Amino acid sequence: MKVEAFAPAKINLTLHVTGQRADGYHLLDSLVVFADVGDGLQFMPGPELSISVTGEHAAGVPTDNRNLVWKAAEAAGWTGHIDLNKVLPHGGGIGGGSSDAAATLRMSANQGSGVSQGMALSLGADVPVCMAASATRMRGIGERLDPTPLPQLPALLVNPGVAVPTGSVFSALESRDNPPMPDDIPAFEAPEACAAWLQDQRNDLEPPTTSLAPDVARVLSNLFSTKEVLLARMSGSGSTCFALYPTMKAAHFAAYEIGAAHPEWWCCATQLN
Repeated sequence: MKVEAFAPAKINLTLHVTGQRADGYHLLDSLVVFADVGDGLQFMPGPELSISVTGEHAAGVPTDNRNLVWKAAEAAGWTGHIDLNKVLPHGGGIGGGSSDAAATLRMSANQGSGVSQGMALSLGADVPVCMAASATRMRGIGERLDPTPLPQLPALLVNPGVAVPTGSVFSALESRDNPPMPDDIPAFEAPEACAAWLQDQRNDLEPPTTSLAPDVARVLSNLFSTKEVLLARMSGSGSTCFALYPTMKAAHFAAYEIGAAHPEWWCCATQLN
């Protein structure tokens, strides 16, 4: 019997790099939310594992054991055919592959497979938070997760279509020992209050990414110039950037404005939570 799953885009509202372990893993303090746009997966049980990839961003996505969906299915002991509809640009800092893997683990858990946080973490630092798929403070190497209620945040996501290797970004990072977020995250009643607090936080990977990929800086400049924008920042290690707005109407207007000026960019108005 076919099962469907949704893999929402993951957005790092903040990403503080707070240290590096002896084994090379970076320590993070990040406020993570999820969009109402994402990839779609269909699972059909069978004797052998196989994957097909369709959708706007299917090009370049592997259909073998290099794919995180394949790795997640193998780890959970699930076999059959998986159809992955790639709505999200891959390698864009919005957790496309991690969210796909998390959706696969959630499906397997619902089918009775034993799925642990350790299994999720072994697939990537973002996979455990993507299994939660709701506003969360993520710390350590991705294993410390604290649910953090936030208001619905109208937003615009923009990706300029350039790939920025995560390893290159971390190599260009000047400091790996930066201050974390405050111990307590306030309760926000509206997007404006949340955005005002976020102004004092950071994405420590934004400066090295913009130095490596000037197109990311161009996206941020365009987002900052939109009407009613509350905040513009890069997500993850890029190259997707986001902007927050007081209303979805303002987010849709900004999407139209940027999409008309840059039809080659991926633009999506969405709601984050």
